Amino acid sequence: MLIIPEEITAILSAFAPVFSHRIWDTVQFLIIGAILTPGKRTISAVLRTMGVQEDKNFQNYHRVLNRAKWSGLAVSKILFGVLVVAFCASGVPLMIGADETIERRKGEKITAKGVFRDAIHSSKKHVVTCFGLRWVSMMLIVPVPWSSRAWALPFLTVLVPSEESNRKAGKRHKTSLDWIGQMIAVVQRWAPRQMLVLVTDGGLAAIKLGLLCRSLRNPVTYISRLRLDARLFDWVGPQPKDKRGPKPQKGKRQMSLAARLCDPFTQWQRIAIRSYDGTLKTLDILSGTCLWHTDGFDPLPIRWVLVRDPLGKFLPTAFFSTNLSFSPQQILACFIMRWSLEVTFQESRSHLGLETQRQWSDLAIQCTTPALFGLFSLITLIAFRLTTDSGITLPARHSAWYTKSQPTFSDVIAFVRFFLWKHLKFTYSPVKSGLGLFPDSLLSGFVDSICFST
Repeated sequence: MLIIPEEITAILSAFAPVFSHRIWDTVQFLIIGAILTPGKRTISAVLRTMGVQEDKNFQNYHRVLNRAKWSGLAVSKILFGVLVVAFCASGVPLMIGADETIERRKGEKITAKGVFRDAIHSSKKHVVTCFGLRWVSMMLIVPVPWSSRAWALPFLTVLVPSEESNRKAGKRHKTSLDWIGQMIAVVQRWAPRQMLVLVTDGGLAAIKLGLLCRSLRNPVTYISRLRLDARLFDWVGPQPKDKRGPKPQKGKRQMSLAARLCDPFTQWQRIAIRSYDGTLKTLDILSGTCLWHTDGFDPLPIRWVLVRDPLGKFLPTAFFSTNLSFSPQQILACFIMRWSLEVTFQESRSHLGLETQRQWSDLAIQCTTPALFGLFSLITLIAFRLTTDSGITLPARHSAWYTKSQPTFSDVIAFVRFFLWKHLKFTYSPVKSGLGLFPDSLLSGFVDSICFST
């Protein structure tokens, strides 16, 4: 039997109502094992790390993912709630980032797989595709006390099957935009009185999603990239009362953003804004409000921001917000924080074994990857609670040849692992054992290797 420290139990107990009493101990066992296990995040690897590889009832651990009935949506709701309470100040808008990522997987029995563009290895001129599963993850972007940049903490992740797999299954195909629309509507119901700001990359920018965000009971501010050739229109002017027929939805078409870049009469405003790495960058910006229109949809009111680099090192880029009261600086600051999502995806692959799973059943696939993303947030929350309650500073790994200015996720998971190895108790451990003494230098290196293993 595993005895978990009270500090960890207090955090995990929030999720207990989702699971039956029969499997709750097993769920906690797997969570602790997944944190401590380096390399592949398979059930077998977890059992070896926890020292129960000889347990003949090993199938009970697998059944938590491939057979047991529990609601992943309920777990996401609880995780969202505890993250908001821990990291978000009262009255401050909740920053939510949404993006898609590909989990590279092959196998005939994996029904939801497809061939997708590999964003990591592709470029504008060369497109690389891969077999895999497409996931859309929604993350809470929050400040953490040990870092100057915001962190993106996943709390809701859904599988987006390929169009071919949906057709074979006889299901209506839903795109990533459709899923994000459903997800943000659910989150808005979870926090009906909170102001939500949804940030996506340019590949997930669409009028359809913007109209949905505005139509919610408590409208969500939607921020993303904007194409330089987007069709922008003036507001509808006053119409004659005796004019018959349908009322116009948009006014005169405006000059495109690409044309404004070349227009010598464009009056740019120079500002300094803090970039993702914390340095101040000087930019030229231009902003305005208009109606963004695409055939088949109603016009979407937006505030657009056109940005160019005075030094010419970066290509001009445009952004938009469905909240017209947002200033250009606010829009840019929100979008800059979106880069934390890319860091979370990479850290999850490097330190949580994303893409190393080997399950093939549909239920296990739908449970495992969201659980690993949620584990990123859970580990961050545990480290936050341990450092806050004890008043200690989260240590950053350093050496004579490298000094890290701020802790990263590798330091966070190592800190949590060290705490667990120090305080975990196994009741099935032998009472008598041989005692061997390690030199302090060797023991320190041994502990360091275990805690920082990826």
